[in-house]
Amino acid sequence: MKRVLLFVVTNLAVMLVLGIAASLLGVNRYLTASGLNLGLLLGFAAVMGFGGAIISLLISKPMAKWSTKAVVINGSADPTHRWIVGAVERFAQKAGIKMPEVAVFDGEPNAFATGAFKNSALVAVSTGLLQSMSRDEVEAVIGHEISHVANGDMVTMTLIQGVMNTFVVFLSRAIGYFIDKVVLRNDREGPGIGYYVTTIVLDIVLGVLAAIIVAWFSRQREYRADAGASALMGRKQPMINALARLGGLDPGELPQSVATMGISAKPSGLMALFSSHPPIEDRIRALQQGQ
Repeated sequence: MKRVLLFVVTNLAVMLVLGIAASLLGVNRYLTASGLNLGLLLGFAAVMGFGGAIISLLISKPMAKWSTKAVVINGSADPTHRWIVGAVERFAQKAGIKMPEVAVFDGEPNAFATGAFKNSALVAVSTGLLQSMSRDEVEAVIGHEISHVANGDMVTMTLIQGVMNTFVVFLSRAIGYFIDKVVLRNDREGPGIGYYVTTIVLDIVLGVLAAIIVAWFSRQREYRADAGASALMGRKQPMINALARLGGLDPGELPQSVATMGISAKPSGLMALFSSHPPIEDRIRALQQGQ
């Protein structure tokens, strides 16, 4: 529940800040004397929706380093670090991307990849992952993260989030205007209390629905990254073994800025709708069946 709450609050906070900035700058002029200008509202919604998503993408790498206290190990003389960097470099060459930054962070078994562009990404693994897995399994996890980078998953998720945010902003304000002017019959110039209350409530409700849709897309890209890791290694078994081992481990919580790019705990019940990752057993089954 904590992850869901953080996800919703983060998105609402970004849109709130942009909304206040837009009001101060006089950008939100979609409420005119003659009524609601849907064209202007759609433009405003797109700026709000994609603005927050793009800003989050652009600052994703420095935020990830700061929030996990990750230490970049490119060029490190430590034998374990050299092995990790070598695995990342080998997979990056196979995937056709430039060498990412490689980092290690303290924590329970987990890993993530992030960055605004596939040729300037960051791949990070936790000390818990290194301590609890064999080298083959760790390399499979690294291959999984490299596949995320090569597939452009960070950009894809940003675009999907931007589209969802745009619909949330547009629909909440359009419905808020209808409630205020038609249902509550506010005949004053400008929006009334009905508009503001409806907009706030719908921002939250529609934001939750948008989070479910974004999570569904995120789960689909996990299957693709699993298959990509198998292709990079030339065999499925290390990825299957890594997933099986993770099924018995607690991956812990990653900061929200990188949660969708890491390893997820087992989703269950209603929370499965908000999970960025499918159940481990489903991922193993998909690999075994060659999906």
